[in-house]
Amino acid sequence: MERRDFILKTSLLTAFGGLTQSTFAGNFNGNDHIGINPFLLPALPPLAHNGNMTVRTWVKSGMTNGIYSNVECAVAPKLMGPPPHYHKELDELMYVAEGTATILIGDDIVEVKAGGWHMRPRMIKHTFWNAADTSLRFYDMYFNQPFEEYLEQIFNEITAEKGYPEGSEKKNQAIGNLNEKFGLVFDPTSFEERQKIVAKFGLK
Repeated sequence: MERRDFILKTSLLTAFGGLTQSTFAGNFNGNDHIGINPFLLPALPPLAHNGNMTVRTWVKSGMTNGIYSNVECAVAPKLMGPPPHYHKELDELMYVAEGTATILIGDDIVEVKAGGWHMRPRMIKHTFWNAADTSLRFYDMYFNQPFEEYLEQIFNEITAEKGYPEGSEKKNQAIGNLNEKFGLVFDPTSFEERQKIVAKFGLK
């Protein structure tokens, strides 16, 4: 190695060595800059679908300073999900823990079996359903938006038991407000498209 090259490489190593010990160490010392504290979520039995579709929040957005959240979802056999829709801001990642999720993504239909993952970026039309005769259970992970709050409202608050009868103007208005707040968009043909999927796959 020529003396000039040796001096250059030694200087670079020295410079990066200094950065590693000072600048880098300073940046990664503690977690005050991201506002997230460690947490432990105790194990729970797998979520049951109870003949329909249920959700359980695991990680709330507030626990990660708005970076990430997730829910567990259980779906009964032969059950359709929501009408096809897209999100203006939300990116979601699904991990299937049990069964097989059938997903419409754009104009394609894909199957995600237990152990598989599926990414659904924002602004792409999608929905899901359980076409099998067995249960489906998956974890949906949300980035850039606290979408678990939307689902908690839909499944736990805007219900007939809490004064929102199915099909009522009150319920439709409440859901419409949520859709607007969270940037969830349904095309004019979304509900008709959902019915076609139900008929094609023998769903309910």
